[in-house]
Amino acid sequence: MSEHTARAAHVAATFPMRAATCARYYAQAPQQLGADDSRTWITRGANFAVALTDAREGAVLKRAGDQGGQPDEYMVLLAPGAGAVVEAGGARIESPGDALFIVPPGASRVTATGAGRITRIFSHRAADLCALAENAAAYADGAPEVAPIKPWPDPPGGFRLRHYALEKYLEPVTFGRLFRSTNLMINVFEPTTTPRDAKKLSPHAHADFEQGSLSLSGTVVHHLRTPWAGDSTTWRDDAHEEFHSPALLVIPANLVHTTQYTGGGVNWFVDIFSPPRLDFSEKPGWVRNADEYPMP
Repeated sequence: MSEHTARAAHVAATFPMRAATCARYYAQAPQQLGADDSRTWITRGANFAVALTDAREGAVLKRAGDQGGQPDEYMVLLAPGAGAVVEAGGARIESPGDALFIVPPGASRVTATGAGRITRIFSHRAADLCALAENAAAYADGAPEVAPIKPWPDPPGGFRLRHYALEKYLEPVTFGRLFRSTNLMINVFEPTTTPRDAKKLSPHAHADFEQGSLSLSGTVVHHLRTPWAGDSTTWRDDAHEEFHSPALLVIPANLVHTTQYTGGGVNWFVDIFSPPRLDFSEKPGWVRNADEYPMP
């Protein structure tokens, strides 16, 4: 039995299967409503939290003041056309959108320069946001089936504000556009209008970590299968969950899953992991900023 198979068997035998979180933001009330009518939806996993904001011009998203700043790095993903100024660690970078930022620990500020969609991705150390998440109660048990975060080595030269214009990473050389920090990994897939071939799906499961699958435009169907355990009362029917955008699916450990883009315009899809995945990191060229973040 392989190490992966053994871990999966241990998780299945020891812990009940956690239900997936299906957060359809387009059909749900936001967790935060700004004075400027900006709306923010917050959803968590065991090790990460996602705060998606439909921002208005001038909206400010900050980690400071009574929050005490942010204890570790987080990511900011700007949709195309969602311009913003990001300030942290004494640096100030303005972007017209279609960009990824890695923000250092401490105080930080994101100011929208126009209306657009801004997604912030945190580790579970953003405790205030985890507490506000729509599914906070689902993780009251601490998710013991999920391996805890062990931060990867600090970046050479220390933490600083980093900016990646995603249009520079469209060349089809790897599986999506993978970036990592010390505590997070994100895969920003290339935009597409081609539906996925139903005969070429990739059902799989993760033994001891979760995956966040974020739909930012287009329509997808997530196919989900719960493995059978010895207790037949825990068995669930297969699910085929359709999501428009924006939406987030949090996929529990050991749940078999695959995703199929089905239409609805340009598909823009993002996968989220915490901590960074070692298997992806070991593949030469897959992680676009690997030279900035050493592996353990």
